[in-house]
Formats: sequence, structure tokens, C-alpha cells
Amino acid sequence: MSNHPSLDRRSFLQGSAVGGAAAATLGGATQVAAQAAPAAAPAAPSGEGYTFLTPDEIAFVEALVDTMIPADDLTPKGTEVGIATYIDRALASGWGKGDRLYMQGPWRTGHPNQGYQLALTPAQLWRAGIEATNAHCVKALGKSFDQVTEAQRNQVLLDLDQGRVTFDSGLPARTFWSMVYQNVMEGMFADPIYGGNQNKVGWKMLGFPGVIQNNRNHVVAYRNRKYEVEPVSIADMS
Repeated sequence: MSNHPSLDRRSFLQGSAVGGAAAATLGGATQVAAQAAPAAAPAAPSGEGYTFLTPDEIAFVEALVDTMIPADDLTPKGTEVGIATYIDRALASGWGKGDRLYMQGPWRTGHPNQGYQLALTPAQLWRAGIEATNAHCVKALGKSFDQVTEAQRNQVLLDLDQGRVTFDSGLPARTFWSMVYQNVMEGMFADPIYGGNQNKVGWKMLGFPGVIQNNRNHVVAYRNRKYEVEPVSIADMS
């Protein structure tokens, strides 16, 4: 995405550092949005290393993360970083199933500062959002998201980010994009034990030392100096 005006990797990472996804509008739920992705039985394993995503969804997510995180001198592409795997595992987990969400309504239009307002679990939102984004791409470009050019994918993501996409299904596009952006950030920078940030590339890029508590002992000694150390993950501690 280095040639794209607004969604280049550096802008994406800068946005992640300040929690840009949290600022995206979390539009209130409507009945039509609630109907966009009715509860469905969990999908059977559909690809090597995936437990939730269907083949069509895998194609979408892999194209998405490789577009947002292309290979360059900073990191490998998003699929090689493990971001698609992270997203799949998250959606298959209790978080994806909405275990900690209040899901009893009422489902009324709310204000962004009220937080997530949809009658959909995160997994249902992703599933409905993928379907709606693909439908938008077919209508506008003649092909699904994973089949269009990289430049076209960049434009679709930019339009989602700037609120220029309206899904025919009624699903709030900005709410979907907010969750997509947040989950991609998590896959880039979370502990590798969760499937993303493979080889700790996100940590190494930032100079983050990992989870060892005694790193704090060096704060004073390395003030205003670069602290270089091989980052340590949760798995390294076991």
C-alpha cells in the first residue's frame, strides 16, 4: 500500500499506536442490522490452520490482512505475520461468541460513547461484514474483495475507513470496519501465543522487549537511550 495516499502501513501503525480504531463510529443497532447475520451453527474447519472461517471468508481475510500489512522492509505480509490466524482463533473463541457481551437488548440506536450496540456477536459481525463487503465489491467492481486488484482493495478499505460505504443489508459499515481495524492491530502486536505477531515481528519493529517483568529495572539506566533486547513472549516463559 505504499503508493496509496491514505492507508499506507506507516499511517496504519501510527493510527494503532493512538487507538485509532476506537474512534471509529460504533453506529447503533437497527432491526435490519440484527437480521443481517442470524445466529448460525459454527462452521466446520475449512482450511489448514483455520477453525472458524469458511473458504470464502478465508479468501477475504487473507486478502484483507495482506492489503493492510503488505510485505516490505519492516515486516512480512499480514498472512505471514499470522494476522489471519489470529482473527480466526479470536472469532472461534469465547470473545467471538460474545461470552462477555450483554446480548439481551433493547437494540436501539445509540451514541458512539456507549460502546458496541449491535445484536450480533463479534463472530456474527465479521461473517455479516465479509458478506456485505463482498456484495459491495461485486456491485461496484464486478468481483469479490479478494478478486479485485490491490489498488481497488485499498480504495474499498479507504472508503470503509472514511464512512463512504453503505451496505445494502443495513449492517453499519463503520462498526464492521472498527472491529476489523482493531483485530488487525491485535494480530500485529499481541503476544505470538495467540497466533499473530509471528517471530515477534511487530514487537521487534517497535522495540518492545516483551513480557519479562524485570525489563522495568532498566528504565532509569536506559532513559533517553535505545534499549535493545530480544523480546520474550508468554511461550518463552513456559
